[in-house]
Amino acid sequence: MAITAGLVKELRDRTGAGMMECKKALVEQDGDLEAAIEHMRKSGLAKADKKSGRVAAEGVIVIDVSEDGKKAAMVEVNSETDFVSKGDDFNNFASSVAKSVLEGAPADIDALMGLTLHGSDESVNDARQALVAKIGENIQLRRFVACSTENRFGVYLHGVRIGVLVELKGGDDALARDIAMHIAASRPVCVNEKEVPQELLAKEKDIFVAQAKESGKPDNIIEKMIEGRLRKYLAEITLVGQAFIKDPDTTIGKLLESKGAEVISFHCLEVGEGIEKKNENFADEVMAQVTG
Repeated sequence: MAITAGLVKELRDRTGAGMMECKKALVEQDGDLEAAIEHMRKSGLAKADKKSGRVAAEGVIVIDVSEDGKKAAMVEVNSETDFVSKGDDFNNFASSVAKSVLEGAPADIDALMGLTLHGSDESVNDARQALVAKIGENIQLRRFVACSTENRFGVYLHGVRIGVLVELKGGDDALARDIAMHIAASRPVCVNEKEVPQELLAKEKDIFVAQAKESGKPDNIIEKMIEGRLRKYLAEITLVGQAFIKDPDTTIGKLLESKGAEVISFHCLEVGEGIEKKNENFADEVMAQVTG
């Protein structure tokens, strides 16, 4: 069967792959468009599997909120390079994933991968693998947050690298956004002292005790020193104890009290947080791409 330019274009439109790759697939499948699509999907799966072990520490945070403001989703989608994370294909995929989380409220990443991608007829994972084949980089869905409320959400995105979702009871939208912005800047561990993990508190207390004992002061003074340092530490890591970034003379706790509001919960994600990046010589990296 003759491989016409129109046939190549149709395959390209349907797969998003390069023109030469489309022509090659059609030649191999004797001009059968559907067979060529299936072949390219299998090829894309193989490419995705080969790239799955490569570090993907760049990417974006995307937040989506339902029209009624009662449901929210936040996702981290990773790529290997900052260049790819700025591309339309990558960002359109990330936005569709966020909408899929908003609509499907999956229980975990595996469940998310099995959902139908918003605006598509294929699964999230199939779309991810197709994007890997097209872009040539490892693409990963690392984590997400899906939540609902009868109160209100505060949303803040610092560029595309830090995202915050806050559930606020009382107050107004401006306060909710201010709190979300504060969290992005100050990074509290939890809302209040009751939520501080006991193992974290015990670890810090052990450090304070050791430091205080080295002072050589009497036990009653050491005890007061430890209490003071613990109070300061709790103020630093709890949202309500922190000084408000817009007004350092007041704490978040006092701000909320003055507005008759309460933070129920918050979530904060940063791109690549906790991922160990591989440092490569730039010349070696370019040569690796040229050769392979």
